[in-house]
Amino acid sequence: MVKLVYLGHSCFILSHQQDSIIFDPYINGNAGAGKIAPADVNVDYVLVSHAHADHLGDAVEICQHSNAVLVSTFEVGNLCRSQGVSRIHTGHVGGRVNFPFGYLRFTPALHGSGVPGGLACGFYLNYHQVGIYFAGDTGLFSDMKLLGQLEDIDCALLPIGDNYTMGPADAEMAVQMLRPRVVVPMHYNTFEQIAQDPVLFKENVETNGLARVEVMAPGQELEIARSS
Repeated sequence: MVKLVYLGHSCFILSHQQDSIIFDPYINGNAGAGKIAPADVNVDYVLVSHAHADHLGDAVEICQHSNAVLVSTFEVGNLCRSQGVSRIHTGHVGGRVNFPFGYLRFTPALHGSGVPGGLACGFYLNYHQVGIYFAGDTGLFSDMKLLGQLEDIDCALLPIGDNYTMGPADAEMAVQMLRPRVVVPMHYNTFEQIAQDPVLFKENVETNGLARVEVMAPGQELEIARSS
């Protein structure tokens, strides 16, 4: 059993008794983070999908004060190194790496990287034997079907905001290909351009029998169990 906490937009903290991870640590300027400040975040790993401000966010500050390992693509890792982050693991799309918690895959994401010459990415984690897919900012792509065949996905964190990423209809098609047990929508309603109704997305996905959808409010916690 692992615990997922939503901090709004695309920011989540994933934790287990032994360690914790933050995804795309957009804290300052993110209303969903509430009263939490970067200095309040103490984690072991900081995963950054790309270097746009609402995803790279406060990664540098969090890594510096918590001595966390930053995990991202080569270009984003170099950017953070130049800003004073010392513990960095870089990889790239298609790569897999072992960590004490299990393993991580760098997955494709159809989006800008925010760094010249770079790529955006997502992450699949076998996290203490629980399968977590963080799609990052991405459009729909057919290789999601391959990921669903390669890995057991207990929980998929998928953008639904449209405009910059998949919208609800495309995200529903992603669920069909990925075959997760639980879906958590993200990257919506932070800005006017990505306004969406997550409850309608939930109704459509569940009515079609694709997965259980958990619409998380900022600050809400969700326990995710290993698939049997």
